Amino acid sequence: MFRLFFAVIDAVTDPSSDSILETVSTTNPLLNENGQFAEPKEAVKNFAELIREWDPWGKFVSLLPTLILAIVVFVIGLFLSKLIANLLEKAMRRKGVDFAVYHFIARMVLYVIRVCFLLISLSMFFNVTSLLATLGAAGVAIALGLQDSVAQFVSGIQILINHPFKAGDYVEVAGVAGSITEIGFMNTILTTLDNKRIIVPNSDITKNHITNYSAEDKRRVDLTFSISYSEDIAKAKKVILGVAERNDKVLKDPPPEVYVGAHAASSIELTTRVWCCSQHYWDVFFAMQENVKLSFDANGINIPFEQLDVHIIEEK
Repeated sequence: MFRLFFAVIDAVTDPSSDSILETVSTTNPLLNENGQFAEPKEAVKNFAELIREWDPWGKFVSLLPTLILAIVVFVIGLFLSKLIANLLEKAMRRKGVDFAVYHFIARMVLYVIRVCFLLISLSMFFNVTSLLATLGAAGVAIALGLQDSVAQFVSGIQILINHPFKAGDYVEVAGVAGSITEIGFMNTILTTLDNKRIIVPNSDITKNHITNYSAEDKRRVDLTFSISYSEDIAKAKKVILGVAERNDKVLKDPPPEVYVGAHAASSIELTTRVWCCSQHYWDVFFAMQENVKLSFDANGINIPFEQLDVHIIEEK
């Protein structure tokens, strides 16, 4: 066993050495010269001679410096990769790069450097060229079996390159809506308004339409208020504009606008458009809904219920 082990080590570390089959002696310590099972004492003696001939401790001692050097190189690679990744992350953060982008790139650099140092360490024991060729062939086979995972990873790269959104943006994609928390290798994480965590595969994002509500600094809030046909339209418009002007989150430019949107079955519909900063959209939406109702009540403007006129025709 020891002889076979160190023969393998010799063959791996020294490509010029004879093959393993030539290196390992055909002598079986369990058999005697006649090819029959040896007595226990003779078998033990044969094992002792075999171990003494191959000197396993000497083999280990001769291999120990290379092993220690390989471990030291790999440990240095671990610390160096972490250092470079942190420095790169800090540099990109100072440049204003989006969190999701620099976090992704820093992790990629971290893993690439570690793999390189691992290969350097392994190259001290054997030729890594054949290993890389084997890994490449295995990688192709694995990629064919994991097409969905590969598609998600490639989609993650595509998202970082095209940059359709950044961390903190409120988006609607693949049937869900929420704020971008993190863009990962395989998935993008969103947080909904009610604080639910949604994990969306990157391939689903790149295959669907993306609505980014935070891409622009300003958003328009579209509202519709109904008044009775008997009410003064000009007065109602003035009340709505007054509510918008008193809201400090409603922008003055563009100014708020109120139009007659439709003559509905039971009411006049007043279409209202106000602008605000993107992050204040829902604050403005809910405030306008509440304050317009209160102002209508204070000014005696009636919001009608849906009405239905029934005509009874008597047969003569």
